[in-house]
Amino acid sequence: MQTKEELSQRGKKSRAKGQRFESKVRQDLENKGWIVSKWMNTVDLDKDGNIGKIVPAKRKYNPFLKALSLGTGFQDFVCFRSFGKSEETIEGTPIPEEYINKEEKKSFEVIGLEVKGNGYLDQIEKGMCFWLLGHNIFSRILIAKRGKKAGEIEYLDFKERYNKN
Repeated sequence: MQTKEELSQRGKKSRAKGQRFESKVRQDLENKGWIVSKWMNTVDLDKDGNIGKIVPAKRKYNPFLKALSLGTGFQDFVCFRSFGKSEETIEGTPIPEEYINKEEKKSFEVIGLEVKGNGYLDQIEKGMCFWLLGHNIFSRILIAKRGKKAGEIEYLDFKERYNKN
């Protein structure tokens, strides 16, 4: 049985580890030519999970009025970049033709990125992802997770992983 102090220390270490991984993912995407920004909004769904709207994310505080975190929105990051026909996606595959605007000189891909150590989303997060994709807020949503090798990052496409029929 763990004491309250041991659980507190475990939580602090877990949060710090998660923040380090988020930072590492952000750096990886910036090195690949993406512009990455913290997403400061979240999706507010009704009780049935149907009607939603994007609202600013609330800050998290402790009882002594100290801010714990500023941006607790869902997705973690919004990423975008301009591209041409020869560009590749994060996974190294060619960009699908439907994402390329042929009339414009520049086209942009805007994606949402959720960073999860294990790569799994809970039911509420899945619902938010379906809502964001259904309302064309993002062209794709990626889930970044730790790879099998140390220091490796895997990017999973939400649509492929959680295909809703």
